[in-house]
Amino acid sequence: MKTLRALAGALLVLVAFGIATAKLPAPPPMTDAQKAAAEEKKAKDAAAADLAKQQQARAEDRVAARYIAEQKAKGVTITPQVGPASTAATGTTPAATGTTPAATAPVTIGPPKAAGTAAPAKQ
Repeated sequence: MKTLRALAGALLVLVAFGIATAKLPAPPPMTDAQKAAAEEKKAKDAAAADLAKQQQARAEDRVAARYIAEQKAKGVTITPQVGPASTAATGTTPAATGTTPAATAPVTIGPPKAAGTAAPAKQ
């Protein structure tokens, strides 16, 4: 009996919501001034996002430079890897700088296999 009441109540709420939204008027069309304001806001948001990306890239470069300097002071040699993020921030391609991206380097996981050994074939 309680399940039937809950089901009836949920159905009543759904019907009431449908009727209420069906009676709402359509939104008025945008005027030319509103369209221009929306385009201007979109351009400002894009510029702000671009500025944020540039600031993030500069902050990452500062942190990396500081880490490399600290490791050099300890006597550890660090060779930074040029990846797609750092080339996109500087606007240069790996071919133009003469470096290869780290993503193209082969990655080996696990111990190296001895030469001449092959995996057994499953039958």
